[in-house]
Amino acid sequence: MTNCLRPLLSVIAMLVLTLAASAANAEIRAHGPYIDIINDKGGNVMAMAQRRGQLARSGKQVRIRGYCRSACTMLITLPNACIGPKARIGFHAPRLPNTNIIPPMVDQIMGNFYRNGIRERWFGGWNRSLEMTVISARDYVKLDPQTRICSSLGGKKK
Repeated sequence: MTNCLRPLLSVIAMLVLTLAASAANAEIRAHGPYIDIINDKGGNVMAMAQRRGQLARSGKQVRIRGYCRSACTMLITLPNACIGPKARIGFHAPRLPNTNIIPPMVDQIMGNFYRNGIRERWFGGWNRSLEMTVISARDYVKLDPQTRICSSLGGKKK
């Protein structure tokens, strides 16, 4: 692929995902020093990147609880984020809503938010799989030791 086509494909992928947005249906609770994200099903990758920026600027600790899957996983590496000790995290290839079509470049956008073993697994196959791979909070931390389990939710500080 020529270098001049890469930016165009990236823009097309972003536009397609923006136009085909789906609601994440997450429960978001802001209270005291915390913002809790509970059972986030993911959704639009570009919308999640925007939400990530807002959460980073919030000045509050972002606690990811319950089942965080798909685009929600982009929030875990926020500098002010931690994951609940009982959280489950699910990864699958990004795709256009209600289809099995994996748009080009979107997995690269998502992968830029991952670190260490999570990033390796993402680019090692999770990014192309339509099947959900679900791991526990503890397993996530084993793959990405920079991630913290929320001590405010009864987990050990990491």
